[in-house]
Amino acid sequence: MTDIALSEGIEGGPVEPAARPNLDKGFNPLTMIIFFGILAAGLLFVSYSIYSDVDATGAKITNYLPYLLLMVALLIALGFEFVNGFHDTANAVATVIYTHSLPAEFAVMWSGFFNFLGVLVSSGAVAFGIVSLLPVELILQVGSSAGFAMVFALLIAAIIWNLGTWYFGLPASSSHTLVGSIIGVGITNALMRGRDGTSGVDWSKAVEIGYALLVSPVVGFICAAVLLMLLRVFVRSPALYAAPEGNKVPPLWIRGLLILTCTGVSFAHGSNDGQKGMGLIMLILIGTVPTAYALNRALPDSELAIFEKASSAASNVIAAKGAGYSIIGDPRPAVTQYVSEHQIAEGTYPSLSVLVKDIADQVQKYGALNKVPSQLVGNTRNDMYLTSEAIRFLMKDKANELSTQEVATLKAYKGELDAATKFIPNWVKIAVALALGLGTMIGWKRIVVTVGEKIGKTHLTYAQGASAELVAAATIFAADNFGLPVSTTHVLSSGVAGAMAANGSGLQVATIRNMVMAWMLTLPAAILLSGTLYFIFSRIF
Repeated sequence: MTDIALSEGIEGGPVEPAARPNLDKGFNPLTMIIFFGILAAGLLFVSYSIYSDVDATGAKITNYLPYLLLMVALLIALGFEFVNGFHDTANAVATVIYTHSLPAEFAVMWSGFFNFLGVLVSSGAVAFGIVSLLPVELILQVGSSAGFAMVFALLIAAIIWNLGTWYFGLPASSSHTLVGSIIGVGITNALMRGRDGTSGVDWSKAVEIGYALLVSPVVGFICAAVLLMLLRVFVRSPALYAAPEGNKVPPLWIRGLLILTCTGVSFAHGSNDGQKGMGLIMLILIGTVPTAYALNRALPDSELAIFEKASSAASNVIAAKGAGYSIIGDPRPAVTQYVSEHQIAEGTYPSLSVLVKDIADQVQKYGALNKVPSQLVGNTRNDMYLTSEAIRFLMKDKANELSTQEVATLKAYKGELDAATKFIPNWVKIAVALALGLGTMIGWKRIVVTVGEKIGKTHLTYAQGASAELVAAATIFAADNFGLPVSTTHVLSSGVAGAMAANGSGLQVATIRNMVMAWMLTLPAAILLSGTLYFIFSRIF
């Protein structure tokens, strides 16, 4: 990509080759003032929201240490989302910057705004899909020292790896990193408890998420290549397949298409990646301030009748499966063992049956979730979460021979349990949206240069940029609907590579090799980092 030589244009005449975009203009002082103003306002908003939620419960604060730990943990969690913003979203803006569709400084602000919107409208399904990878005993005791060690270890490990790959300009996956960090904590926790390391993770969920993370780059490469070839067949405009001329902006319709695809990728990234931080923040809140966040106190009182009906139906199904067996004492150890080991024992069904009835009695006694005494909400929440996870595994276990009707009954009851325990307050969404959106505007240049200049041997054309981003946005939206985390980085960078390959532009082998190495090393590196940090932190806390 030289600025001096001239080449033959589409019409046969000489045209000026595409110029390198100006990536060093920077932000003016007013922009920086607004940036830090929004950051400060966001932190104040988070503090006030927590204060309001705790105050609404009527609980008296007698110890400020949990709140200090809470603020530290929240800053680290929001820091992860901030780093995620400038690490991943650079992929969304690379195409509009290198096709001169938008100036660099405006492109990152545009992308940041739509990342913000994407987080706000997200469903939360991905958030709790990530959390379900964690060991059940740590989730049930997230407010303990082991719980804090877990949260700090996995978040700090993810931030370290993200910053390292960003420094070298490698488009590595924040999703991949976080999953690896969670697995590292799970394995180390199991080994420290004298168990086989493989028992520390929900491997069925890990495999499901792993497939999404591993297959999505392949989907990005192939689909972007196919889409580019289809465009060549059905859209015959030569301008679409040309690189920019000098610093000229593309024709209006092409420019609109590229801005639209950038917007779609940014919005999809926010809706998917933003949820990963949400799930971890909810764990932190549940562990430190259970009185306000262990149960969804916003559920209406009318939900009680629906819950009781679903609970009664599920209890009948579970009791029938455990007929002929009885238990004496606390049912929770047997259910916890099943969730940890996924092996049905004689006491599994009868213990679960007792636990379902206990939960129904607790809710019925107080009449609504927001009336459960503050000192008991943590216990009620743990019982609900444990029962929900047990039912999730029972429905997946083919050995149970559950009928379609029985599965539907258990699924309805699980939905009621999840509505009570797996919720995200609006202020958490806003805080994560601000962190991700503001992070988009910082440090984006390294990854943008890699995607824009170092994947293909020729300058990115309009059609190549549009194809890669259309495929990335569609893939992320689809994964979001299925509650699966995917990597914006992997999907889009592989989409650019696929579009380059389909166009015969050639690929820069060194860059592709480094990307593949980062892709392959992210999981083991994150596992090792988080496992080591968890071991150290568990000795400190």
